Amino acid sequence: MKKILFYFAFVIILIFAMPIIFTNQFKSKEVVSEPEEIEEEKKFDYGEFNTIRLLHVETGEVENLDLDTYLYGVVSSEMPASFDLEALKAQAVVARTYTIYHIKNDSKHENADVCDSSLCCQAWISKENRLARWEENLREEYWNKIVKAVNETKGKVVLYNGEPINALFHSNSGGRTELSINVWGGDYPYFQTVETSGEQNYTSYSSEVQVSKDELVKKMLEKYSGFKIDFKDPLCIKILEYTDSNRVKKMQIGNIELSGVEARNLFGLKSAKFNFEISGDFVSFSVVGYGHGVGLSQCGSDTLAKNGRDYEQIIKYYYKDVEISE
Repeated sequence: MKKILFYFAFVIILIFAMPIIFTNQFKSKEVVSEPEEIEEEKKFDYGEFNTIRLLHVETGEVENLDLDTYLYGVVSSEMPASFDLEALKAQAVVARTYTIYHIKNDSKHENADVCDSSLCCQAWISKENRLARWEENLREEYWNKIVKAVNETKGKVVLYNGEPINALFHSNSGGRTELSINVWGGDYPYFQTVETSGEQNYTSYSSEVQVSKDELVKKMLEKYSGFKIDFKDPLCIKILEYTDSNRVKKMQIGNIELSGVEARNLFGLKSAKFNFEISGDFVSFSVVGYGHGVGLSQCGSDTLAKNGRDYEQIIKYYYKDVEISE
């Protein structure tokens, strides 16, 4: 009887002891993997330009952003995310350069460095608003592409004689870029007239604007009080001179001589590269290109990228004798 009790007690002890023994054995063999440490994106030191004071034009509020975070909003607003990555990288470098140049040389705002209006500085959009405007199935891909374009060009700035350039850019040159002197009168040695093939494949390449004769007279009188025109005269509107890029340099409307840039702004044309036709009660403008045409063409950059050019080659194609900072 004692033996039976002894064996019974032994079995009970063994039953309780086995899980402890086997658990310790398995623990000694288990490989414990630590959670992968995600390396935080390193910020480039831009010195005095590390923080950008961004004025939101609609609200009047000023927001502080680090330079490259600010550029996410600029690049995603200024260039379609569907464009080639190298084109987006070129846009990121150019936008960074443009920002630094204007802060150094001619900031237009008293309590801010730049604003979010393309009519004044550069277009900018928040991440939230940008994502909301993209198709849902493309949001993650497109945003990651924008961030990649900015992050992989950190610290890169376009320089001429060691100084950041006034890195102007536009949507579509209409096949040939323009000199700044023909647009604003300022002459910069790094702007040049270059041809870009393939821009006709983009929707921004051509457009039409129709203005009634009455509307034309009204718009001209708003700016030129002594304006007169006789539409019976077949030469009442004529182009007097073209630039080397085939944009209208000077034209005459009635008794007023004005530049192609003035005509573009006055009648809401997308470019100063246009022809016109007077028919019935209307003046129709056939426009080629989109934007002032100076500096980097965004559609041209996408074409160059698709043909194998990297972002540095694209930038050096549009700006003469420049270097890109390391």
